[in-house]
Amino acid sequence: MKQHDTMTLGFLLFPGFPMACLTSAIEPLRAANEIAGKDVFRWKLVSEDGRGVNASANVIFQPDCSLEEVEDLNVLFLMSSPQGKFSDPKASNGKLRHLARHGVIMGSASGGLFPLARSGLIEGHTCSVHWCYKAAFQAEFPSLETVDDVIVLDRRRFTASGAAAMFDLSLKLIEQTMGDAVMTEVACWFQHPLVRAEGVRQKIPAFKTDSTADSLPPPVAKAVEIFADNLEHPVSIRDIASEIGVSPRQLERSFKSATGQSPALYYRTLRMNAARQLVMYSRDSITSIANAVGYATSSTLSQHYRDSFGVTPQEERRNVNLFRVQDNRPIPSV
Repeated sequence: MKQHDTMTLGFLLFPGFPMACLTSAIEPLRAANEIAGKDVFRWKLVSEDGRGVNASANVIFQPDCSLEEVEDLNVLFLMSSPQGKFSDPKASNGKLRHLARHGVIMGSASGGLFPLARSGLIEGHTCSVHWCYKAAFQAEFPSLETVDDVIVLDRRRFTASGAAAMFDLSLKLIEQTMGDAVMTEVACWFQHPLVRAEGVRQKIPAFKTDSTADSLPPPVAKAVEIFADNLEHPVSIRDIASEIGVSPRQLERSFKSATGQSPALYYRTLRMNAARQLVMYSRDSITSIANAVGYATSSTLSQHYRDSFGVTPQEERRNVNLFRVQDNRPIPSV
């Protein structure tokens, strides 16, 4: 868009959507309007049927219109938990495709990537997926290309990994529409010290430590990368050490120093976290989940799962389903 053209954004809200994503998107735009002294940005809240939507924080948002009534948008962001689905998929996904055909940029924040992918509108595009949903997303959409970047703008598909990433994406829209100076002023208004553009990787916790994966020593970070790429078919610690160019003993010492645990236990932690995503966010059988994270049997998975989380996969899934039925909201939303 040319600078100072008006941009109208829609935010399509699904039950249980992360409220922080919506406020992180709108507040920078509101500030930019105040700086400009006019409405350069306009926005509409949208729900599938036009009725109020309960956010993850149990706050009800009243939309401006239904999805069928939406018109005159430049961008439409889907905001949802990973479980977000339309009540009438045929009509609603058809509406999304209609909007895309008529020039609307389609995007998502956090779990909104799941219903966007279910619409078929990110086929052939690269997208950003939050690290805590990555295993579940790849299991449901194995043909789609994902990256760990905070935001991805791939042609006319804009995806943000989470709430803070949505703030960065709004800053990017401000930069495109109003210029660098206004974007910087908005960032300073909110004391947003680091403006993260495309190509910046997400911060991912180094599990069981107080650091992030990108701050680990190089041999440990490389091993963690190999672990993450080999969840379904685990490789031996000896082979990983050889690939990195250190001895198994050196790798063991480095892991103990950096994470307080052995590489084998860390590897298991990654596999258990991936299993937990699949238990909570997919409908795959426990046997299929076991196979997906490198276990030949579900019984061994269940034992390690209980050791890690205090419940079996079956108990975890029952608890999540009960929570959804009672409170009508999925967990967690980021």
